[in-house]
Amino acid sequence: MAVFGGLAIFLYGMQTMTDALRDAAGDKMRGLLSAATGTPLTGALAGMLITAALQSSSAVTVAVLGFVSAGLMSLDQAVPVIFGANVGTTVTAQLLAFSLDGLVYPLLFASLLTRGLVKSSRGKSLALAAFSFALLLEGIRLMGSAAARFTASPRFAGLMLLAGEKPLAGLALGASMTALTQSSSATVAILQRLAPGTLDLTAAIPILLGCNIGTTVTGLIAAAGGSRDARRVALAHCIFNLTGAAVFLCVTPYFARLVAILTPSVSIARQLANAHTLFNAACTAAWLPLTRVMVKLVTRAVPDGK
Repeated sequence: MAVFGGLAIFLYGMQTMTDALRDAAGDKMRGLLSAATGTPLTGALAGMLITAALQSSSAVTVAVLGFVSAGLMSLDQAVPVIFGANVGTTVTAQLLAFSLDGLVYPLLFASLLTRGLVKSSRGKSLALAAFSFALLLEGIRLMGSAAARFTASPRFAGLMLLAGEKPLAGLALGASMTALTQSSSATVAILQRLAPGTLDLTAAIPILLGCNIGTTVTGLIAAAGGSRDARRVALAHCIFNLTGAAVFLCVTPYFARLVAILTPSVSIARQLANAHTLFNAACTAAWLPLTRVMVKLVTRAVPDGK
């Protein structure tokens, strides 16, 4: 129950922080997306920067789906933004790879005090975002300390051993956990806490790849009642992550070796964060020149007419 309680605090902190940052940005997110989607490259950069600022690819994905349904953004403009959002969301894992536990309580107090002192609505929103980020860190700390109690359990050891020996099982585990929590950041954070001492990098990467598949569920749910182009954007998100996961699953040992070479003698939490970033950056670099191919593919899969 402590693990679930920590997860609840994490998800609440993530959602509140995203909402607060969106309030602080006002209409700038829509303006930036509209102004920066002239080419696939600028669209991907806009998606990456906004997602890194909001700390939630789901929020950006849902916003893009809303813009497409409302006719404010075309399919050609939306697809590169989704590509970039996958890179931007890895910032959360990079931040959590640092040891920030000592900042939680000072940040909680300072942000609450600031929120009471500032007068502007933007200042209050930023203070709330800082407070929510501290809650997010506290949720991760609770999950980590509670999970440490059952990492020695034979059942847990068996589950981790299965994920390590059978990459497809690890892929399914990561995808199902992310689909349930509706947050890839939450699943990656849990993995960063549980992997040390239980999984090596090669065994953990399939679970990480599964997280990227599971995060597409949010977009599929959001697009269910949207326009035809919104459903196409959600499908493009699925294809992006599924194809990337399929390729990287086949070369997992070599990918793990590359990550270990790039980040030697560091914690597995940092290596997982870097693997998360490298995977999404590589997928974006591969798909961005093929944006028109992706658009044609999803248009054919979700055709016009009845």
